[in-house]
Amino acid sequence: MTQGFDAATASAENVRAPEPRVPGPLGVVDRAMNGLNHVILVLGGIALVVACGVLSYSVLSRHVWNEATDWQDETAVFLIVGATFLSAAGVQARRGHVAIEAVSGLLPERANRARLLVADVISLAFVAFFAWKSWMLLHEAWVDGQTSQSTWGPPLWIPYSLMAVGMSLLTFQFVLQILEAVIYGPKLAGWGAQKIGMGADLTKNLPADDARPVPADTRP
Repeated sequence: MTQGFDAATASAENVRAPEPRVPGPLGVVDRAMNGLNHVILVLGGIALVVACGVLSYSVLSRHVWNEATDWQDETAVFLIVGATFLSAAGVQARRGHVAIEAVSGLLPERANRARLLVADVISLAFVAFFAWKSWMLLHEAWVDGQTSQSTWGPPLWIPYSLMAVGMSLLTFQFVLQILEAVIYGPKLAGWGAQKIGMGADLTKNLPADDARPVPADTRP
Protein backbone atom coordinates (compact mmCIF):
# COMPACT_ATOMS: atom_id res chain seq x y z
CA MET A 1 0.00 0.00 0.00
CA THR A 2 1.07 3.62 -0.38
CA GLN A 3 1.95 5.25 2.92
CA GLY A 4 1.23 8.94 3.43
CA PHE A 5 0.97 11.44 6.21
CA ASP A 6 -2.01 11.05 8.48
CA ALA A 7 -3.14 12.59 11.75
CA ALA A 8 -2.89 9.33 13.70
CA THR A 9 0.75 8.84 12.71
CA ALA A 10 1.57 12.45 13.56
CA SER A 11 -0.06 12.05 16.96
CA ALA A 12 1.95 8.91 17.65
CA GLU A 13 5.12 10.71 16.64
CA ASN A 14 4.48 13.44 19.19
CA VAL A 15 3.99 11.10 22.18
CA ARG A 16 6.44 8.31 21.34
CA ALA A 17 9.39 7.69 23.64
CA PRO A 18 12.55 9.65 22.82
CA GLU A 19 14.61 8.25 19.99
CA PRO A 20 17.66 6.23 21.12
CA ARG A 21 21.02 7.96 20.92
CA VAL A 22 23.49 6.67 18.39
CA PRO A 23 26.78 5.93 20.24
CA GLY A 24 30.29 6.97 19.37
CA PRO A 25 31.52 9.57 16.87
CA LEU A 26 28.72 8.63 14.49
CA GLY A 27 26.28 9.67 17.21
CA VAL A 28 27.88 13.10 17.45
CA VAL A 29 27.43 13.58 13.72
CA ASP A 30 23.87 12.25 13.92
CA ARG A 31 22.89 14.69 16.66
CA ALA A 32 24.52 17.59 14.86
CA MET A 33 22.63 16.69 11.70
CA ASN A 34 19.39 16.43 13.65
CA GLY A 35 19.95 19.89 15.09
CA LEU A 36 20.64 21.33 11.65
CA ASN A 37 17.58 19.60 10.21
CA HIS A 38 15.41 21.02 12.98
CA VAL A 39 16.56 24.57 12.23
CA ILE A 40 16.01 24.07 8.50
CA LEU A 41 12.53 22.64 9.03
CA VAL A 42 11.56 25.65 11.13
CA LEU A 43 12.96 28.05 8.55
CA GLY A 44 11.24 26.07 5.78
CA GLY A 45 7.90 26.48 7.53
CA ILE A 46 8.52 30.22 7.82
CA ALA A 47 9.46 30.36 4.12
CA LEU A 48 6.19 28.68 3.14
CA VAL A 49 4.21 31.18 5.21
CA VAL A 50 6.11 34.06 3.60
CA ALA A 51 5.46 32.55 0.14
CA CYS A 52 1.74 32.47 0.92
CA GLY A 53 1.90 36.11 1.94
CA VAL A 54 3.77 37.09 -1.22
CA LEU A 55 1.26 35.28 -3.45
CA SER A 56 -1.65 36.86 -1.59
CA TYR A 57 -0.11 40.29 -2.05
CA SER A 58 0.41 39.50 -5.74
CA VAL A 59 -3.29 38.75 -6.19
CA LEU A 60 -4.33 41.91 -4.37
CA SER A 61 -1.90 44.17 -6.19
CA ARG A 62 -2.86 42.74 -9.57
CA HIS A 63 -6.63 42.68 -9.26
CA VAL A 64 -7.39 45.32 -6.65
CA TRP A 65 -4.74 48.01 -7.11
CA ASN A 66 -3.95 47.24 -10.79
CA GLU A 67 -0.22 47.20 -10.12
CA ALA A 68 2.32 45.22 -12.14
CA THR A 69 3.70 42.07 -10.52
CA ASP A 70 7.19 41.35 -11.76
CA TRP A 71 8.80 39.87 -8.66
CA GLN A 72 6.14 38.24 -6.48
CA ASP A 73 5.67 34.98 -8.39
CA GLU A 74 9.35 34.16 -8.71
CA THR A 75 10.01 35.16 -5.10
CA ALA A 76 7.33 32.71 -3.98
CA VAL A 77 8.79 30.01 -6.23
CA PHE A 78 12.28 30.54 -4.80
CA LEU A 79 10.92 30.33 -1.25
CA ILE A 80 9.02 27.12 -2.02
CA VAL A 81 12.03 25.58 -3.80
CA GLY A 82 14.23 26.40 -0.83
CA ALA A 83 11.76 24.99 1.68
CA THR A 84 11.31 21.81 -0.37
CA PHE A 85 14.93 20.96 -1.14
CA LEU A 86 16.56 22.14 2.08
CA SER A 87 14.04 20.26 4.26
CA ALA A 88 14.40 16.99 2.31
CA ALA A 89 17.14 15.72 4.65
CA GLY A 90 15.04 16.48 7.72
CA VAL A 91 12.09 14.61 6.28
CA GLN A 92 14.33 11.64 5.44
CA ALA A 93 15.69 11.62 8.99
CA ARG A 94 12.12 10.97 10.14
CA ARG A 95 11.49 8.51 7.29
CA GLY A 96 8.74 10.84 6.15
CA HIS A 97 9.04 10.61 2.38
CA VAL A 98 6.23 8.82 0.59
CA ALA A 99 7.06 5.15 0.04
CA ILE A 100 5.32 2.12 -1.43
CA GLU A 101 5.62 -0.90 0.86
CA ALA A 102 3.64 -3.49 -1.06
CA VAL A 103 5.94 -6.43 -0.34
CA SER A 104 7.10 -5.74 3.21
CA GLY A 105 4.46 -8.01 4.74
CA LEU A 106 5.40 -10.87 2.39
CA LEU A 107 9.11 -10.99 3.25
CA PRO A 108 10.81 -12.54 6.27
CA GLU A 109 12.59 -10.33 8.75
CA ARG A 110 16.12 -10.54 7.33
CA ALA A 111 14.96 -10.15 3.74
CA ASN A 112 12.93 -7.11 4.71
CA ARG A 113 15.94 -5.54 6.40
CA ALA A 114 18.05 -6.21 3.31
CA ARG A 115 15.34 -4.70 1.12
CA LEU A 116 15.26 -1.52 3.21
CA LEU A 117 19.03 -1.21 3.08
CA VAL A 118 19.09 -1.76 -0.69
CA ALA A 119 16.36 0.86 -1.09
CA ASP A 120 18.47 3.35 0.87
CA VAL A 121 21.55 2.59 -1.25
CA ILE A 122 19.60 3.05 -4.50
CA SER A 123 18.09 6.28 -3.17
CA LEU A 124 21.57 7.46 -2.19
CA ALA A 125 22.85 6.88 -5.72
CA PHE A 126 19.95 8.89 -7.19
CA VAL A 127 20.19 11.86 -4.83
CA ALA A 128 24.00 11.94 -5.12
CA PHE A 129 23.68 12.22 -8.90
CA PHE A 130 20.98 14.90 -8.44
CA ALA A 131 23.27 16.83 -6.07
CA TRP A 132 26.17 16.63 -8.54
CA LYS A 133 24.02 17.92 -11.42
CA SER A 134 22.68 20.72 -9.20
CA TRP A 135 26.22 21.86 -8.40
CA MET A 136 27.04 21.79 -12.12
CA LEU A 137 24.01 23.94 -12.90
CA LEU A 138 24.96 26.32 -10.09
CA HIS A 139 28.49 26.66 -11.47
CA GLU A 140 27.20 27.36 -14.98
CA ALA A 141 24.67 29.90 -13.75
CA TRP A 142 27.33 31.70 -11.67
CA VAL A 143 30.03 31.75 -14.35
CA ASP A 144 27.69 32.67 -17.22
CA GLY A 145 25.65 35.14 -15.18
CA GLN A 146 22.41 33.41 -16.08
CA THR A 147 19.21 35.17 -15.09
CA SER A 148 15.53 34.43 -15.31
CA GLN A 149 13.75 35.44 -18.52
CA SER A 150 11.10 37.38 -16.63
CA THR A 151 10.98 41.18 -16.50
CA TRP A 152 12.44 41.04 -12.99
CA GLY A 153 15.32 38.79 -14.09
CA PRO A 154 16.74 37.43 -10.83
CA PRO A 155 19.99 35.42 -11.06
CA LEU A 156 19.47 31.68 -11.48
CA TRP A 157 22.27 30.79 -9.07
CA ILE A 158 19.78 31.44 -6.27
CA PRO A 159 17.42 28.49 -6.96
CA TYR A 160 20.30 26.28 -8.14
CA SER A 161 22.18 26.90 -4.89
CA LEU A 162 19.11 25.92 -2.88
CA MET A 163 18.79 22.72 -4.91
CA ALA A 164 22.50 21.90 -4.63
CA VAL A 165 22.72 22.44 -0.87
CA GLY A 166 19.43 20.64 -0.23
CA MET A 167 20.34 17.56 -2.25
CA SER A 168 23.82 17.49 -0.72
CA LEU A 169 22.29 17.45 2.76
CA LEU A 170 19.92 14.67 1.68
CA THR A 171 22.88 12.70 0.30
CA PHE A 172 24.72 13.06 3.59
CA GLN A 173 21.58 12.01 5.49
CA PHE A 174 21.35 8.80 3.45
CA VAL A 175 25.04 8.06 4.04
CA LEU A 176 24.55 8.60 7.77
CA GLN A 177 21.50 6.32 7.99
CA ILE A 178 23.13 3.59 5.90
CA LEU A 179 26.17 3.61 8.20
CA GLU A 180 23.89 3.45 11.24
CA ALA A 181 22.01 0.51 9.75
CA VAL A 182 25.19 -1.40 8.92
CA ILE A 183 26.99 -0.71 12.21
CA TYR A 184 24.19 -0.55 14.79
CA GLY A 185 21.14 -2.11 13.13
CA PRO A 186 17.78 -0.84 11.90
CA LYS A 187 16.61 0.55 15.24
CA LEU A 188 19.14 3.38 15.20
CA ALA A 189 18.80 3.84 11.45
CA GLY A 190 15.19 4.91 11.78
CA TRP A 191 13.58 1.57 10.89
CA GLY A 192 12.61 0.54 14.39
CA ALA A 193 9.41 2.54 14.80
CA GLN A 194 6.62 3.99 12.74
CA LYS A 195 7.63 7.34 11.34
CA ILE A 196 5.68 10.26 9.97
CA GLY A 197 4.63 9.28 6.49
CA MET A 198 5.37 5.58 7.00
CA GLY A 199 2.99 2.74 7.83
CA ALA A 200 3.08 0.08 10.48
CA ASP A 201 3.92 -2.60 7.92
CA LEU A 202 7.46 -1.17 7.78
CA THR A 203 8.25 -2.48 11.25
CA LYS A 204 5.95 -5.42 11.85
CA ASN A 205 8.63 -7.91 10.75
CA LEU A 206 11.25 -6.52 13.10
CA PRO A 207 11.91 -8.32 16.41
CA ALA A 208 10.57 -6.87 19.64
CA ASP A 209 13.95 -5.51 20.76
CA ASP A 210 14.22 -3.43 17.57
CA ALA A 211 10.78 -1.85 17.81
CA ARG A 212 9.91 1.07 20.03
CA PRO A 213 6.41 1.16 21.53
CA VAL A 214 3.80 3.17 19.71
CA PRO A 215 0.65 4.18 21.63
CA ALA A 216 -2.59 2.56 20.63
CA ASP A 217 -4.99 4.50 18.48
CA THR A 218 -7.12 6.67 20.74
CA ARG A 219 -9.45 8.02 18.10
CA PRO A 220 -13.16 7.71 18.98
